[in-house]
Amino acid sequence: MKRWTGQVYPIVLLSLLAALSYWLQQVLDQPVAPPPDKTRHDPDTVAENFTVRRFDPEGRLRYRLIAPRMLHYGDDDSSLIENPLLVQTRPDAPDMTLAAERAVVAAEGETVFFWGDVVATRAASGDRPEMVARMPDLTVQPDAGTAFTDGPVEITRGQSWTRGVGLSLDNNTSVLVLKSQVTGLLYPSKAPR
Repeated sequence: MKRWTGQVYPIVLLSLLAALSYWLQQVLDQPVAPPPDKTRHDPDTVAENFTVRRFDPEGRLRYRLIAPRMLHYGDDDSSLIENPLLVQTRPDAPDMTLAAERAVVAAEGETVFFWGDVVATRAASGDRPEMVARMPDLTVQPDAGTAFTDGPVEITRGQSWTRGVGLSLDNNTSVLVLKSQVTGLLYPSKAPR
């Protein structure tokens, strides 16, 4: 009499091998998860109540950026800053400050785009009164010491005021140029005797 259990063992082994093959095929046929969406613009870092300082090669402070909140985006290496205050210093000139509702710092920090009630202030010095310029937006290149806008600008200096459209500023030479539609009222800095 033959034992049938010896014939069942190869059948069970082949059935198990067929089931594992079927399972492996099902796993391989599953859709692959899509790669991360590079078109998304999600923050990868958040900083709160921070100050960034930049120094020149001699170790003197060139400018500092102060803000309550910053969101950094890894897809384009930009940063969105809420209520930024940029203070630029020079040893031979009064400080220049910029404040706005928002700013975007481009990659490497070479360009900063300010918008939303931008106020640029040059501190008073000697007999020169404080100068305040207001505009809706301003593009700043802090390392170069330049800034510009194509929007409307209003500048006050003491009692004097000037309005125009478009502005370029070179803080290194203290030259400010209004591009068009310039009107104003200038008072002498000292009254004639």
